[in-house]
Amino acid sequence: MPELKSTRDAYGQTLVRLGRSDPNIVVLDADLSKSTMTRYFAQAFPDHFFDMGLAEQNMMSVAAGMAASGKTPFVSTFAVFAMGRAFDQVRVSIAQPGLNVKIVATHGGISVGEDGASHHAVEDLALACALPGFTVVVPTDAPETEQVIELASRTPGPFYIRLYRPATPVVCGPDYKFTLGKAALMREGPDATIIAYGIMVAAALDAAESLEKQGLRCRVLNMSTLQPFDADVVTRAARETGAIVTAEEHYRHGGLASLVAQTLAEQSPAPQGVVALDGYAESGKADELLAKYGLTARNIERAVLETVGRKQQGLYCSA
Repeated sequence: MPELKSTRDAYGQTLVRLGRSDPNIVVLDADLSKSTMTRYFAQAFPDHFFDMGLAEQNMMSVAAGMAASGKTPFVSTFAVFAMGRAFDQVRVSIAQPGLNVKIVATHGGISVGEDGASHHAVEDLALACALPGFTVVVPTDAPETEQVIELASRTPGPFYIRLYRPATPVVCGPDYKFTLGKAALMREGPDATIIAYGIMVAAALDAAESLEKQGLRCRVLNMSTLQPFDADVVTRAARETGAIVTAEEHYRHGGLASLVAQTLAEQSPAPQGVVALDGYAESGKADELLAKYGLTARNIERAVLETVGRKQQGLYCSA
């Protein structure tokens, strides 16, 4: 069994390390620091931490003002509030002037679980990717999260970084290096390509292992950066493997599936399978919801088999 670690814990601990070396870093939260784990920073640097209360729109505007004054604000709340509730302020106050605000949202996707549909962020990445100039990243595990937060702190411009509630499998080894705007090759294979991000990378690797026992070798790509998007790696995968499957904990429109489909249509047409949400989920335990709504290794495996079947028949669209 792979080791499980929390991406939000990794975030909170990384903030403390950054705070020791960079006095310009400030952290804002919306009364959720015990959940987002910015409480670590609040305890270490109380004069650089600002609890804005349940006022996410105001929090984004304040962060914009701090960034305009030379600070590097890290702004945290749940993903459903960061993009859903405060989108207008993010768009007008942060994206349009291109300010150096780092929005790090936890509790993404349906793995929030028992909080229910009102708290399941399944459209947040579509909203974030629609903002020109925003860098959008979904780390797959705790080690990658540390690298992403450190890089964001020294990279000018606005970021949206999505993290998760539950502890997730560690899939990035000790030699792994995150490169902004580039997909990471997690497994090589000539027969099909699985592209995933976040917690779905572990599921993609499990699916690839199962498929190899059936004689099908799959390439697995960790597309942790959604914007800027690595279109070159998708084009190359389409040409070299001829079948693409995307897997994401997000609504099927506006996220990874849409980005890959646009790339394939423009540069290298190939059959594509999609593992994603078709609508809103309900309240329940995270693992039960992921299984009920088809976000598992088994669902990825089925999608690969179906997509490879279409490749062999010369079909680009499913029936």
